[in-house]
Amino acid sequence: MATTFVSVPLKKASEVDLAKPLSKFIAASYPSGEAQAEYVRAAEELNKLRKSAVGRPLDKHDSSLEILLRYYDQLCAIEPKFPFAENQLCLTFTWKDAFDKGSLFGGSVKLALASLGYEKSCVLFNIGALASQIAAEQNLENDEGLKSAAKYYQLASGVFQHIKDTVLSALNREPTMDISPDTVGTLSLIMLAQAQEVFFLKAAADKMKDAIIAKLANQAADYYGDAFKQCQYKENLPKYFYFQEVLPVLAAKHCMMQANAEFHQSILAKQQKKFGEEIARLQHGSDLVKTVASRYDEYINVKDLSDKISRALTAAKKDNDFIYHDRVPDVKDLEAIGKATLVKSIPVNVPMSQKFTDLFVKMVPLAVQQALSIYNQRRADLVNRLIAQMRESTNLANGVLASLNLPAAVEDLSGDSVPRSILEKSSSVIQQGGLQTIDQLMKDLPDLLQRNREILDESLRILDQEEVTDNELKTKFKERWQRTPSSELYKPLRTEGANFRNTLDRAIQADKVVRERYATHSEIIGLLCKPEAELNAAIPSGNPTKSLQGSEVVMLLKTLLASLNEVKKERETLENDVKSVEFDMSTKFLTALAQDGAINEEAISVTELDRIYGSHTERVQKNLKKQEELLASIQSAHEEFSKSTQSTTNAAQREEVLKKLAAAHDQFVELVSNLREGTKFYNGLTEILLKFQTKCSDIVFARKTERDELLKDMQQSMAKEPSAPNIPAVPAYQTAVSVNESTPVPTPAPRTVFQPKPQPPARPPPPNIGSTYPAAPFGTAPPGTSAPASAPVSASPASIGGTGVLSQAQGPPYPSYQGYPGYYPMPMPMAYNQFAYGQYNVPYMFQPPGQSPFQSAQQPQQPGYPYPQQQYYQQ
Repeated sequence: MATTFVSVPLKKASEVDLAKPLSKFIAASYPSGEAQAEYVRAAEELNKLRKSAVGRPLDKHDSSLEILLRYYDQLCAIEPKFPFAENQLCLTFTWKDAFDKGSLFGGSVKLALASLGYEKSCVLFNIGALASQIAAEQNLENDEGLKSAAKYYQLASGVFQHIKDTVLSALNREPTMDISPDTVGTLSLIMLAQAQEVFFLKAAADKMKDAIIAKLANQAADYYGDAFKQCQYKENLPKYFYFQEVLPVLAAKHCMMQANAEFHQSILAKQQKKFGEEIARLQHGSDLVKTVASRYDEYINVKDLSDKISRALTAAKKDNDFIYHDRVPDVKDLEAIGKATLVKSIPVNVPMSQKFTDLFVKMVPLAVQQALSIYNQRRADLVNRLIAQMRESTNLANGVLASLNLPAAVEDLSGDSVPRSILEKSSSVIQQGGLQTIDQLMKDLPDLLQRNREILDESLRILDQEEVTDNELKTKFKERWQRTPSSELYKPLRTEGANFRNTLDRAIQADKVVRERYATHSEIIGLLCKPEAELNAAIPSGNPTKSLQGSEVVMLLKTLLASLNEVKKERETLENDVKSVEFDMSTKFLTALAQDGAINEEAISVTELDRIYGSHTERVQKNLKKQEELLASIQSAHEEFSKSTQSTTNAAQREEVLKKLAAAHDQFVELVSNLREGTKFYNGLTEILLKFQTKCSDIVFARKTERDELLKDMQQSMAKEPSAPNIPAVPAYQTAVSVNESTPVPTPAPRTVFQPKPQPPARPPPPNIGSTYPAAPFGTAPPGTSAPASAPVSASPASIGGTGVLSQAQGPPYPSYQGYPGYYPMPMPMAYNQFAYGQYNVPYMFQPPGQSPFQSAQQPQQPGYPYPQQQYYQQ
């Protein structure tokens, strides 16, 4: 008994560069360093692994299957770590249908999707297909080969079943026919049936009990029957099942395994002295084997099984006829044979390979990355809020002191020199570059703004251009253009671009405020940049108050001002401490993901931020409260100090100028800080916008590649479709001549007209040939048939251009489509030659030896012609 097993062909994949988009994502998501370099190397290794797994022909060997298993495990490992979405990584995977071999004018059916789930399903299909091929190559004559074949068939069955359960959710669209649920479900049944058959072969080879062997064979027949029914009742299965020996093999295997079950059950019946049942089962098995031999002999060879059953049936009948005389029951009355299944589909559990090692083992999952990103934003908001509170408090203190002319008021007791605090502020402004620094920073801002605008505009322009093209193709091809519309795909990018546009608009407004403040304070800042002599000359002289030099109120003010300076310095230390706090939250998020399967980022982040920054927040609040108390004390002491000083016009003018100079210093510091922050902001935004532009360029390039592939596939599919022929109108001279005499007869071209010749006398007809079926001359019918009706002379072609027997002319090579009238033969005149002998107009024939003499029966001459009419033969 020869064994034939069904194996599944592999899918073919188009080449995809995984390294480039993955490396871009790594560079954009992780800081430069050893970790980033390691991830980039891992991306290159993954690309090499894909080429080894799906980029070359695979041998039917365990090593090839191991490569496929490792690649599938790696895809499952990186799925939660990279955003494999159509509008993010822009990776499009293209696979051809395994069962569609294409045609002369068009390639095979293929599908391109930007989905890692699609790639996983196709790789999993190849794992099942290769497992079926390896199982079919096993040597079933030894025990090791039987075990391996059973293992691989069960693996293939489990793989196909897994695809059936997951493919629709993984693709979110209609898959190709080879990985459709109906197809892979049928393949899973076929693989399970073949695994059961292998166990039957092993049981038979191990000479187990016939009852067990019969149950195993009956279960295998049941599996084959189910698979055969699937192929019959599923209308959308590939043609491969019907035209590539699958369906007849299933039918033959069903009958063959049933025959095996009946044979071994008959042996059991003989052991139980049920000789009639033995004969009935052997007869049923013999009928089944004969069915296989008559219908499916080219697929399954059952000669050995047929001989074995025939010998057993002959011996059983002989013994029963001469000895037992047991009644042979009807097959329908026999007890059903039991079933025993030893196979099951091996479920797909990751990792499938025992040698698998994750190339990105140190990379955290994407869910953790997203949680970390949100946490970092929360942390940045908290830190910025604390720093903003401290800086606002510092500005408030400086503003209060400037309004009170402190500390210049307690330092300017002589009334004719520049206070020391004003000199220190002037020196600080001069060291920082003064007005030149502000002018240069303000000059750079428009260029930085324009650069960011151009990057953003170009990014959105390429999106608009591709979307217009996509809409035009959608309008042109309508339902044939089956891909995600660009308008939907670009929604996240357009939202991101709108946010960038709003950010730039807010930055422009901030720049405007800075320019207005600079215009207001530029004159007094310029005065503060003057040398000491010019500065002293610009400050009005006031009344000397040297008597207050050692007074209690002056000493109190100096003490309070010193305490306020300490509070300011403490805030600077606090600001550095808040900025320098670092805490790795990835461990927390990974633990939560492992325990709960999800991450409650808000609850975890709020708890940890309160724990980490709680003490810093308390210190900041104490500092702010202490400054508030000091400012209140300073204001009270200054009121007492003001009462002790003489109030004159010069003194008031001097105090006002000193206040402006003190405020100018604060304005200078704030303007420089704002401008530098603006420059830093624009430079940072440039990097972000360049990444955004790269993202837009990548997705547009991917869409263009997908568009070209789709157009190519559409052209190939349209080439396969039969096109309606452009049937020209039939020329008038090719139409049939009507029998109506009133219809004018067309006149041929002069070049086809020959002058008629004188008619020769009538010649007697040739004799008939043959005794039973005499030959008839041209224009006559054989005996027993009716002669053709004579055509009217007016409608005869002989009336065109004179007399004479006409020969058939061959027309031009017009196409002959269904429904097309074709070429109407135009008769051409030709003179009669009485001496021209051909195959059919010989006057007589010699009698061959051994034949009966010719009959001379005269056949009736066809009227209307004086000569025998030549028979018409289509050329």
